[in-house]
Amino acid sequence: MKIISWNVNGIRAIIKKKFLDFVKKENPDILCVQETKAHPDQVDEILKQFEHNFWNSAEKKGYSGTAIFSKIKPLSVHYGKDQENHKGEGRIIAVEFETFYLVTVYTPNSGEGLRRLSYRAEWDQNFLKYLQNLEKTKPVIVCGDLNVAHKEIDLSHPKANYNKTAGYTQTEIDGLQKYLDNGFVDSFREFNKEPKQYSYWSYRFNCRAKNIGWRIDYFLVSEKLKEKLKGAFILSEVNGSDHCPVGIELGLD
Repeated sequence: MKIISWNVNGIRAIIKKKFLDFVKKENPDILCVQETKAHPDQVDEILKQFEHNFWNSAEKKGYSGTAIFSKIKPLSVHYGKDQENHKGEGRIIAVEFETFYLVTVYTPNSGEGLRRLSYRAEWDQNFLKYLQNLEKTKPVIVCGDLNVAHKEIDLSHPKANYNKTAGYTQTEIDGLQKYLDNGFVDSFREFNKEPKQYSYWSYRFNCRAKNIGWRIDYFLVSEKLKEKLKGAFILSEVNGSDHCPVGIELGLD
């Protein structure tokens, strides 16, 4: 089973940038999308190869939102409850399959000047509890834009950004570490320990061409699923967004 996750930074815009060709080429069993910035009725019929699709769109048009496209019919679908001051932002979808839950998430950014850092810390605590509650039933795969670089290896200029820039403060790093301390595995680092492997590049200063980037898009899997992992990858050559797709391959019985 191949699962791909991509923060597309606007699904209507990326459809005009060979998005459909990319999906046809990679042919994932499940595609998870963040920052759709659209409601389903604003998008022409797309991705016909996926019989099942689920949207959690933000109430505010042109903002946030998540979607899952699947060739496999899930047993159930759950739309995560946003915290009160982010209600209606469409940041979480969980789909239940026979042997695992798949959750896609668009984690709130701590904001310019770190003005939402305390809220972000609260989000991480609550989202971990949400995942642990799902794990009581079956193992969990969580994917999406987590808006944090975990270690120095995960961004180009760690010292210049540490505790100054959203996505690389100790508070956010600790938030991600708690997922790993509580039984989740960073799938990409199970297979790749090399530096300069990024999934996001600012549109400014020609960062992508220079590979001045951040790894902030992840697949975390429950420890029980670790032995099922057959591969994890970052498709850094795929354009169309300021993020690139990431994915995993699972060997399921």
